[in-house]
Amino acid sequence: MQGKGLITIVAIVLGLICLNELLPTWYASKIESQIEAAKGNEKEIKRIKEDTLNLGYTKLYYSKAKDKEMKLGLDLKGGINVLLEINQRDLVNDLTNYSTNPVLIEALNKTDEVQKNSTKSYIDNFFEQFDAVNKAKGTNLKLADPELFGNTTLSEIKYNTTDEQVKSIVKRRIDLSVGTAFEVIRTRIDKLGAIQPNVQRVPGTARISVEMPGMKDIDKVKKMLQTSAKLQFWEVQQVPEIVPYFQTLTTMVAAKGDSMGVAKNVNFMNLLQLDKLSSNGVANVKLSDTAVVNKILNSKVGQALRPANIKYTQFMWGYKPEATSPDNLVLYAIRGNINQKAPVDGAVETANISYDELGRVVVDMQMDSKGAKEWKTLTEKNVGKPVAVTLDNRVYTAPNVVNAIPNGRTQISGNFSQDEAKELVDVLGAGKLPAGAKVVQATQVGPSLGQESINAGMISFAIAFLIIIVYIIFYYGGAGVYAVIAMVINLFYIFGIMDSGDFTLTLPGIAGIVLTMAMAVDTNVIIYERTKEELFAGKSILEAYKDGFKHALSAIIDGHSTTLLTAVVLFFFGTGPIKGFALTLMIGIIMTLFTSVLLSRVMIFNRLNKGKQLSVWTPPTKNLFRNTWIDFIGKRKYAYIISGILTVICIGSMVTHGFKYGIDFTGGRNYIVRFDKPVNANDVEENLVKLFKTEDGKNSSVEAKTFGNANQLKISTDYLIEDESLKADQTIEEKLYQGLKGNLPATLTLKDFKSADKDHAGIISSEKVGPTVADDIQTHGILAVVAALAGIFIYILFRFRKWQFSLGAVAALFHDAVIILGTYSLLHKYMPFNMEINQDFIAAILTVLGYSINDTVIIFDRIREYLREKKSITLAGLFDDSISSTLGRTFNTSFTTILVILAIFIFGGDNLRGFMFALLIGIGFGTYSSIFIASAIAYDFLKKGKEEGVHGKTTSNKEVLASK
Repeated sequence: MQGKGLITIVAIVLGLICLNELLPTWYASKIESQIEAAKGNEKEIKRIKEDTLNLGYTKLYYSKAKDKEMKLGLDLKGGINVLLEINQRDLVNDLTNYSTNPVLIEALNKTDEVQKNSTKSYIDNFFEQFDAVNKAKGTNLKLADPELFGNTTLSEIKYNTTDEQVKSIVKRRIDLSVGTAFEVIRTRIDKLGAIQPNVQRVPGTARISVEMPGMKDIDKVKKMLQTSAKLQFWEVQQVPEIVPYFQTLTTMVAAKGDSMGVAKNVNFMNLLQLDKLSSNGVANVKLSDTAVVNKILNSKVGQALRPANIKYTQFMWGYKPEATSPDNLVLYAIRGNINQKAPVDGAVETANISYDELGRVVVDMQMDSKGAKEWKTLTEKNVGKPVAVTLDNRVYTAPNVVNAIPNGRTQISGNFSQDEAKELVDVLGAGKLPAGAKVVQATQVGPSLGQESINAGMISFAIAFLIIIVYIIFYYGGAGVYAVIAMVINLFYIFGIMDSGDFTLTLPGIAGIVLTMAMAVDTNVIIYERTKEELFAGKSILEAYKDGFKHALSAIIDGHSTTLLTAVVLFFFGTGPIKGFALTLMIGIIMTLFTSVLLSRVMIFNRLNKGKQLSVWTPPTKNLFRNTWIDFIGKRKYAYIISGILTVICIGSMVTHGFKYGIDFTGGRNYIVRFDKPVNANDVEENLVKLFKTEDGKNSSVEAKTFGNANQLKISTDYLIEDESLKADQTIEEKLYQGLKGNLPATLTLKDFKSADKDHAGIISSEKVGPTVADDIQTHGILAVVAALAGIFIYILFRFRKWQFSLGAVAALFHDAVIILGTYSLLHKYMPFNMEINQDFIAAILTVLGYSINDTVIIFDRIREYLREKKSITLAGLFDDSISSTLGRTFNTSFTTILVILAIFIFGGDNLRGFMFALLIGIGFGTYSSIFIASAIAYDFLKKGKEEGVHGKTTSNKEVLASK
């Protein structure tokens, strides 16, 4: 065969590259097994780690191999993933030099609201809102106005710069600021000591994705990443200035407490405990009362009562309780201004840990030249008065200024522990973020769950692979052996390419690889079924294989192209694990074409050209489906009725019962909690509902459901979902701990509860999705389905040149999607596994569409072939011949795929069951719809047309008589 040498060379070179890439993973695993065996023997462990493997062209040692080993996702290794969003309002304020122009302020406020339900970037929405407000007010402001972007911050903007030019400049500067934030975040992660971290900017947004396998302390990670490191220095207002306002509030609470979100019997002055104040703050509040004080101070009533001297005052809490009062938190009154810009903002050049004269841990800082001048001015102005040092609206210290400080050196003392001081120095040393950052999505997977996922994934993988090997050799004999060899090489290539591309392997990725094996089976089935047809036609074994490969190629290319199209759509519209699934599927499809079509052909013909035989069947399978012929077209009306009834039931359920939406569509938090004994989900849910109440006393949504085993629960809630602060996360975890305490071991602490492992109960996995991210995921999911359907329609139209084929294909896909959606709507309340509509479900829908269209294309390809070759046959007979002749392929592919999916469904772990159930339903109905919907609709519309060469006759007696 032509190109045999080139294919062989490519296979060998690719194999060597993959081998070289996978060796470090093998070596690191080998060393870790030896370390585990030598546990307790530190001398031996040190020797093992220092050992090297000399490969001639390179030497492998443990630390180097560890850096280069294949990356595992959080669901396999455990760890933390967060999606940070840089506050673009802060960036706009900075670029306008904190302008107080009313048009700007109103446009920013409106943008904040619009952004909650928009997939556009913040800055695009801002420009739209600015234009609308500017027009409505008739102010005719230009963006280059000095009160807006025409200031010293943006020197490239002149008085005559057009609005379009300003928009371009501002967008570029904001993109640069997000790039700066990305570098700062990456530096901070290095200081956290994460192994194989993955930090990426999300294109077209101000978001940064951070994945840290192996990390456990999510609070520490969030704090490190969210802290702006923008130290600010403020003047502090004292008790005499503030007390009259507090007294007024006390009176008002007694009269209008309900409208302020608190009870009328609350004595505000008593909460403040002014008699216990020993610092430069204005109150010393019990930790348990801080939420009530916040409600009163931040209420609309409280804001309206402010006198002129504290109109812009910012009330900030101390960083942590003081040593002399561990159960209280000091409240400070920070003297603000109309634009709330600090007198000294940022400006830290270096920071390091030091000790004061009493041996306490402090942080010494040196400011840059600009900061030093501002610091000198502030300290000169406030000699004898307190000045507060704040970081992210928390007061670290507020000492009295003794003398003016001219050299830019200062010191932060905040009752630090050594670790706290190191965290602060690390944050300051990594540089400041150009704006605040918030965690809009977060996932944490405990190491024990990760290991369980690996075990479950590998078991399902092994079982699925064994099923395929046994079945394909049983059915195709010697040819099946070559198919298995091609699949093994295919797997080796997939893992090698994943490793060489530094891609991350996830549990859905393993599912993608398993489905790739099913597609490899499909490719071989198509080739071997065509080869069998040629043998039955009387051709020699060599000629039969040649024509089998030749005639199968068109169907294989079409089927793989549509599936590849679906995978590409998934990759571009999906996020996180879905990208992993799509990526492995894309690599798998391309490698399947190479190994099962090209490499397999080289191996088979190498054998045949030597005069050796190669069976393509076994005695039990030789004549299976050979003479099977069914009048599918004549029975299509029954299929229409069945599908019509099922569709009506499904749509009716969707309208009346709806769906159970996952948090990635609605926003919220999920916690998977493991207990040391079985628990009742309903009882747990009732307990938690009482705790998760909003400020107005209403219950938040809480759901507890058994997850896998009776001693595991999946708990979902939308409590405080609008609050994306670290404090909100901690509050929910504390309430969760309190609500579950009766079912947890008595000795289990909150700290242990938040990070369970194999030795104790607690949270083994958590996920948080903010409302703006949920909206984006939902929109992208819908776009992905629409894009896939449109792409498939266009591809079928292009390949088959008749719109009737495209219509039939898309109608079948729509039918499959409705059936799956209806099944989830009908059963989500009753099934013992997760049946939420989320991004995993969207991935399942698209996978089913890709697989279903693959089935359809095989039949359409045979119809197209027969349209050219069998022009004398009736159209109905031609369709029936085409479908019947591909039954062997349809059965073998669907049967093996369903067996594979069942293996993953049963053995693949709880996280994949909902995903696999959707595939199971979809593959079954996808096979049915390819025959009874896609082909039938294409026939009905072709029959009514006047295409050349189509006779319009059928095998139905009634229609034959009518045509005469």
